[in-house]
Amino acid sequence: MLYRENGQFKTSYRADQQIFPIAQDRIAIGIILAIAFIAVPMLASDYIFRAILIPFVIMALAALGVNILVGYCGQISLGSGAFMAVGAYGAYNFFVRFPGMPLIPALILGGLCATFFGILFGLPSLRVKGLYLAVATLAAQFFSDWMFLRIKWFTNNSDSGSVSVTNLQVLGMPIESATSKYLFSLAILVVVALLAKNLVRGAIGREWMAIRDMDVAAAVIGIRPMYAKLSAFAVSSF
Repeated sequence: MLYRENGQFKTSYRADQQIFPIAQDRIAIGIILAIAFIAVPMLASDYIFRAILIPFVIMALAALGVNILVGYCGQISLGSGAFMAVGAYGAYNFFVRFPGMPLIPALILGGLCATFFGILFGLPSLRVKGLYLAVATLAAQFFSDWMFLRIKWFTNNSDSGSVSVTNLQVLGMPIESATSKYLFSLAILVVVALLAKNLVRGAIGREWMAIRDMDVAAAVIGIRPMYAKLSAFAVSSF
């Protein structure tokens, strides 16, 4: 009922290749973003932010990575939690051990650490697939648990492994309240989602989908399986 039965007529290639080519989708996404950025901060309590909304946004970020790796590239992975942990602890250490480092560069450097970790544990994908790859990537989860609990340097000598930082700022604006943390996390989610959408529309996205559908045929037509698989692990880990 919301979509035209005959589809959307486009008069140019540029219009057809928009991120959201269907007008109803653009309207719906605009409404959802308005609710998320304006209505929710006005109505939700601190408890709702800390217990539900902020964890939901964080899990949504993780789901984007899983969707790229498993959904678009077809590489079954159980190590996404480990990649998240490496990125989080990496950003924490950059922020804490380099006084004065801005938050955004610390997050980017933490993401690069997670990217390297993802590529390392993505190497088995060059030889195995399916259940065997899932078991191989599960090793990343056990290794990261051992590493962060046994090597106290990563957690700044925290016995439980739980870490936190204070005096968070972005462009001079403090990020201390639950509302500000939610809005900051949501803004990152929107930016990352747009970047991911652009990636899967491009050449690298088509390579991922070709590898997912039939890797042997993809190699025959000139796609490099090693590059496609490891790039999917790298992007999903970041």
